[in-house]
Amino acid sequence: MNSFINLLLLLVSVPTLLVSVFVGFDLPVEFLHITANEIKYINEIYLVLGLLLLIIGLRRTIRRWMGVSMVKQQDKFVWNQPISTTRKNRVLVYNSLEALVFLSLLIAHLLLTTASFFIVFVYFVLLLDSIVFVLVNQNQFRVGLSSKAILVADREIILIYLNGLRKVSVSQQTIYFDYIEDLQLTFPLDCIQEAQKADFFGALEAQIDRDHVLFHHTK
Repeated sequence: MNSFINLLLLLVSVPTLLVSVFVGFDLPVEFLHITANEIKYINEIYLVLGLLLLIIGLRRTIRRWMGVSMVKQQDKFVWNQPISTTRKNRVLVYNSLEALVFLSLLIAHLLLTTASFFIVFVYFVLLLDSIVFVLVNQNQFRVGLSSKAILVADREIILIYLNGLRKVSVSQQTIYFDYIEDLQLTFPLDCIQEAQKADFFGALEAQIDRDHVLFHHTK
């Protein structure tokens, strides 16, 4: 999910930056036969692009804050453990890179043109959220298993429902969940601590009807 949201942010960020480049250097817009500073409603254009960025970013923000809040309620899960150290370190690195990208975009727009003030504000909000989210929740990232689903909550939210399963198999560091109607979801096994994997699979099997679900190499 996080990769999809990042793709959407990228798809909006690239044309937004191009607008600032054109406006900042007052480049000619050939198909309109004018220069960028002569474009009417430039503030409205920035407002629309900024709102798109903000809506996409806030959707991700709300989702991952809710995910962490849910997985912290350990009494609602039959199995609940912190994510592995490897996964946690990767989350911190990726989140730092994400914050650095937002900071770079913020500075770029700020240097190019003052007309992009709203865009600068939006990137500041996204940057602040990335920093605060990790500082507040870095010790709360967990994996939870309930009778209905598996939930991983860190910078990404991974939700695997148990209803409709027909096969569970493991290949290297990935668990494959095959459902009816040929749907397949994947789960990163390396987010579980090595010492907890046996308990996780034991708890998982206890939540599933083994007469209807086939297990492969889960020990």
